[in-house]
Amino acid sequence: MAYMSQEGYDKLIAELHRLEAVERPKASAAIAEAREKGDLSENSEYDAAKEAQAHLEDKINRLKATISEAKIVDTSRLSTDCVQILTKVEMTNLTTKAKMSYTIVSENEADLRAGKISIKTPIAQGLLGKKVGDEVEITIPRGTIKLRIENISIA
Repeated sequence: MAYMSQEGYDKLIAELHRLEAVERPKASAAIAEAREKGDLSENSEYDAAKEAQAHLEDKINRLKATISEAKIVDTSRLSTDCVQILTKVEMTNLTTKAKMSYTIVSENEADLRAGKISIKTPIAQGLLGKKVGDEVEITIPRGTIKLRIENISIA
């Protein structure tokens, strides 16, 4: 089961629609065009078009599986008592005194540039269930970081 926001779910549905309505016909057209060029046994364009179609179908199937397992989180029912999925966490790195802020989201919604980290990342895992004022030590690939949670809000 994949917990996600309504916005994240809507983006997945839109991407699935685009792949099925736009990309799938393009892939079929590319195969048909390559097929018209003659001998299929020595037609690298045909092989490439078939391979691209297979990748597209795999992507569509994975997206459908994700959508079918999706559970939309009702943000109006979330609490800011502790860190959980779809909460925005403001914290201070106790070593560097740097301020940082992340929203914890599903894997599909993760976007570091937008400050959204996957619930499966070490930082998110270390923050889950913690409260404002808690200090946590989290092991990340580059070592260990010490964070203090300053604020928790609903994303």
